Amino acid sequence: MDTRHRRTAEAITQHTRGFFVVLLFPLLLFSCVNDLKEVRTYTQDDTLPVQVGYDIDVQYNDSGRVKVTLKAPKIEEFGGDKPYTVLSQGVNVKFYDDSLKVHTSMTSNHAIRRERERIMEARNNVVVVNVKGERLNTEHLVWDGLRRRIYTKAAVKITTADQVIMGKGLDSDETFTDYTIDSVTAILTLKDEDNQP
Repeated sequence: MDTRHRRTAEAITQHTRGFFVVLLFPLLLFSCVNDLKEVRTYTQDDTLPVQVGYDIDVQYNDSGRVKVTLKAPKIEEFGGDKPYTVLSQGVNVKFYDDSLKVHTSMTSNHAIRRERERIMEARNNVVVVNVKGERLNTEHLVWDGLRRRIYTKAAVKITTADQVIMGKGLDSDETFTDYTIDSVTAILTLKDEDNQP
């Protein structure tokens, strides 16, 4: 008698296990199905970097002469149809003349370079200094490598030897020596302490 109850209990246990397997298998199967578009967004070439580097120091040369140096704590290169580079932890760029003297420098907290268009967008605490020591401060600046121009629609502040000029929007040659402010909002004259009584 004991044996028969044991066999019945085992049979019920096996049927119960079978029932749960049959019930759970489709649930597990269907819970793992993702929308194909959603899966593609996670695996597209342009959403994951193809290369990541740290403490980067890059030199761009032309005819054996250094033209540009770029330093960045982190650089991420993305592929795809429109390759681009992200400098998410800041960048320091220096442009050199033919005698290897720095004629312009640019720093920012974040930058993106679109390779095919040869455009670099710098954001957050952008500072450009030209050969005359004039300083541009803005929160957004675009460098167009094809047109050899820098420009912005954001607020700008330019500090020269004797003035601080504030405004909105700027267009300049890439050396930041021939520039125009779209809308000047203020000009402050700096005191020359050597000539003051």
